[in-house]
Amino acid sequence: MKISALLTSAGINIGLCALLLSLYSILRKQPGNVNVYFGRRLAQEHSRLRDSFILERFVPSPSWIMKALQYKEEEILDIAGLDAVVFLRILVFSIRIFSIAAIVCIFAVLPLNYFGQDIPHGQIPSTSLDVFTIGNVEQRSKWLWVHCVALYIISFSACILLYFEYKNIARMRLVHVTRSPLSPSHFTVLVRGIPKSTEQPFHDAVQTFFTKYHASSYLSHQMVYKVGKVQKIMSGAKKAYNKCAHLKDNVVDQRCRPSVYRCCLCGGPSNSFQLYHDELEVSGKETDDHSDPNARDEECASAFVFFKTRYAALVSSEVLQTSNPMLWVTDMAPEPDDVYWSNLWLPYRQLWIRRIATLLASIVLMFLFLIPVTFVQGLSQLDTLQQRLPFLKGILKKPFISQLVTGYLPSVVLQLFLYAIPPTMMLFSAVEGPISHSGRKKSACYKVLYFTIWNVFFVNVLSGSVISQINVLSSPKDIPSQLAKAVPRQATFFITYVLTSGWASLSSEVMQLFSLIWNFIRKYIFRKTEDPTSVPSFPYHTEIPKLLFFGLLGFTCSILAPLILPFLLVYYFLGYIVYRNQILNVYCSRYETGGSMWPIVHNTTVFSLVLTQIIALGVFGLKESPVAAGFMIPLVILTLLFNEYCRKRFHPLFKSFSAQDLIDMDREDEQSGRMDQIHEQLILAYCQFPPDAQDKSPRGDECEGEVEGHNSSIEIDNNARSQVSKDDSSQHPTLGTLPVVRLQKAVKFLSMIFTLQKRSLSI
Repeated sequence: MKISALLTSAGINIGLCALLLSLYSILRKQPGNVNVYFGRRLAQEHSRLRDSFILERFVPSPSWIMKALQYKEEEILDIAGLDAVVFLRILVFSIRIFSIAAIVCIFAVLPLNYFGQDIPHGQIPSTSLDVFTIGNVEQRSKWLWVHCVALYIISFSACILLYFEYKNIARMRLVHVTRSPLSPSHFTVLVRGIPKSTEQPFHDAVQTFFTKYHASSYLSHQMVYKVGKVQKIMSGAKKAYNKCAHLKDNVVDQRCRPSVYRCCLCGGPSNSFQLYHDELEVSGKETDDHSDPNARDEECASAFVFFKTRYAALVSSEVLQTSNPMLWVTDMAPEPDDVYWSNLWLPYRQLWIRRIATLLASIVLMFLFLIPVTFVQGLSQLDTLQQRLPFLKGILKKPFISQLVTGYLPSVVLQLFLYAIPPTMMLFSAVEGPISHSGRKKSACYKVLYFTIWNVFFVNVLSGSVISQINVLSSPKDIPSQLAKAVPRQATFFITYVLTSGWASLSSEVMQLFSLIWNFIRKYIFRKTEDPTSVPSFPYHTEIPKLLFFGLLGFTCSILAPLILPFLLVYYFLGYIVYRNQILNVYCSRYETGGSMWPIVHNTTVFSLVLTQIIALGVFGLKESPVAAGFMIPLVILTLLFNEYCRKRFHPLFKSFSAQDLIDMDREDEQSGRMDQIHEQLILAYCQFPPDAQDKSPRGDECEGEVEGHNSSIEIDNNARSQVSKDDSSQHPTLGTLPVVRLQKAVKFLSMIFTLQKRSLSI
């Protein structure tokens, strides 16, 4: 690829970014787009802008940038939580390390690459980008030690910055745990794999087991039922069918007289409907359906168990409950708003099969993705494209078309294919059976990250250069030399990928194109009113892998093709502004994980460093520089030792809580007299069926009834009750995007018809 093709791609992306950012600065001022660009604030304030005409609303302005930068980290922590702060720390770390790398490599490594061979240099636009890579350096060059020293500086700087970031985030996580408001999850353990017995239901089995083996610390428990929206529809349809079948066995009573009212469905006289003037009259005459004989069948082998202290809950979650590890499996419960209710009823013995199935599906998808990647690499190689498609030779000879095809089109096509990956990986993660929304996002984050690194980096490198020049099936010891030959040749594609997938995606993110289009359709086509509570959560599973993959490109190309570093710095600076704006105005934090994503960032960064050092080892070997190659071996060892130290020092703090902190918190609550109040709040914290919900389940009072069996003196306050009712929609995510509400209403209507039919026959 020539410099002119890179400049064409850069010009297109810069123009696109400027256009979208200008449109955003205008559209964000329009009253009709408030719920798109200020969803989080709208959910908190429930405010609306006036519909008056103001000229300033239609003029692009950078005021949103200044507003996004004026907030301090402490204010963002109070507004959006620790997870948002940790995400922004990823950007800060990237800006710092790649600023150091850019200074070192642009001023020291890049000139050596450009003048690496004694050849005449033409005009810059017509120069190939290969002259800016390490491939242009002569073999046995005495200047390769500069590349070695530069990589040492980058590696040591990255390790130092990683250490202080890990330490700082671990401290913030500890403060979050010890000083944040009461979290019911600290007192709660999720129990799965409850053995089924014909003698007693699951409810009694849980009570008997924990009363016997955890008598001093056990408080109460709450069973989990097989209920989602689909399950509710099935239950309602089953009741309607049973009532219909019961009516077939009854003989119509002769006392049933025609009503003076007509049926609203057919218009004719009805002998089977009686008009009740008061809806309460109907509900008052209904029999009590709470004694459902099928309640035992709808209980699943999972339960939330509450303990009297945090330390008791932690101990119970860490130890094996029985000699059979597949029974009475205990884990610390997620936050109430983070519970993935539709996965709790899955049999525990099924989960390992689900994980294997999703792993195989992910591998198959990774291999299927080789087809578009190979197609993209064919576009980047103009000579190969002309040979395979000879009818395009006339078009491809035009300078602008050839620059567009080789510089801009490959990364755009690849990015379009990549848009389908995050939703697919999120589906795979949901099938695995996670117990929390955050666990599902974390699993999807791993999958998207691995998929991106393999298909965008390794497959592009291998299919673009190695297939034609290197035997891919060679021995593993030749991998460094293979990557050393391939990566510099593909560095130009990675630069255009940063422009397309980085710069353009940020402008698309701030524009919220899909939300903007859906808002227009909903308001002007479907005529639906705005819902201030329907605010999206931050897509960590898509944005974190993107940031980490760009970091991998920056590390691997730092000394091989340093020209990528300025483009990466622009991306991270722009991303810092855009994501701060989105976190403050658009996205809402529905639950908090305490920065649990940072270990993924640390491990991926260390992997990127080690991969860079291995590639550099192969490059120095190909350049016949044994001294520089020999210095890479201790650098790899030191980086791995640093990672092992951090894994021992900080990683356990992100996996569990310390007994010291939990015991101190328990003692403080006991001395202040807050422990009894905390126990009262635990009652409805994980209530699957709020008692005052309009759509009341047959076991709507189950949360209250189960706890009253253990502590009858506890009273439920109205504030906690209303809070749980308000959050009920987030506790039932099963098929939340499907139009099942109308089907539910239809089933309820049929059930009411059969109930009235039955009463009319009994008169």
